[in-house]
Amino acid sequence: MTISLNTHEIDRRAQAIKLLLMDCDGVLTDGRITLIGDDDEQKSFHTRDGHALVLWHRAGLRSGIISGNKSSAVERRARNLKIEFVRQGSLNKIEAFDEILKLAHVEAREVAYIGDDVVDVPLIRQSGLGIAVADAVEEARAFAHLTTDARGGFGAVRESVEFLLKAQGRWTGLMRRYTE
Repeated sequence: MTISLNTHEIDRRAQAIKLLLMDCDGVLTDGRITLIGDDDEQKSFHTRDGHALVLWHRAGLRSGIISGNKSSAVERRARNLKIEFVRQGSLNKIEAFDEILKLAHVEAREVAYIGDDVVDVPLIRQSGLGIAVADAVEEARAFAHLTTDARGGFGAVRESVEFLLKAQGRWTGLMRRYTE
């Protein structure tokens, strides 16, 4: 990960995170959309990103997706992963962000947001920890506190979740079921 602040400040911010929000296209997927049928699309999701979200929830933390696009594939993936907050077709992502914060009873400083495009910049800037994926546009990377080494759809969510859980001292405990 590339860090834009000093390590102490990043760790302090990461330790406060209770809610992980993310864009979908370009973050949970590689950003490509394949149109199928009259009104649906196909997307590909990385299994390690999915397992990272399972670990995140197992740690007692919450997650959500804010997407400008609408897709049944996103609904299905979110349901399978037990992602609590899903806002699709959000042309005003700031409104969706504010609504989710109220529902989750958290402050912006307790949110990590992962994005990849200019529409994500306001949420990256507003969050306690703004994260851009490796292949995000320059503007998103410029405002992010962290930039992943992994590209969107190829483990960027996994990398982000692992970073956050390690900063919060939760990773080792979660790994015991696999390593002992």
